[in-house]
Amino acid sequence: MELDQCLNFVLTKAQQSIHQLFKAQLAPFGVTPGQYAVLKCLWDEDGKTAKQIAELLFLDGSTITGILDRIEQKGFIVKQVDPRDRRAIRVMLTESGRNLEEPLTQAIIEANQKALANFSDIEGESLKNLLHKLNPGS
Repeated sequence: MELDQCLNFVLTKAQQSIHQLFKAQLAPFGVTPGQYAVLKCLWDEDGKTAKQIAELLFLDGSTITGILDRIEQKGFIVKQVDPRDRRAIRVMLTESGRNLEEPLTQAIIEANQKALANFSDIEGESLKNLLHKLNPGS
């Protein structure tokens, strides 16, 4: 089988291209795509545990720890021990983290528009639906 016919190769190449686009769109804010995903989880519901965020984003414990550490260093979140379960770490947005919601949401909207610029609206929706079918657990 030719590489350009191998689903893994085609998806990996597409994912790398999309990742670079989103990375460039978020760079002016000093945020990576992974950090954006964590912030989005917290904008939806502040105070989630690190474990809850990791589960939502399909990340392992060490990966989420590194992302949270870097976001905390930037002053966008604070980590607090959960008073009801001292083993759990609650993640709280700071004012700086909350203030990023509007500009980062706009940056993500623009990145999505750029990524789908060569597709009609129907094709773009179809692509997203087909990709969701590849991830039945999500």
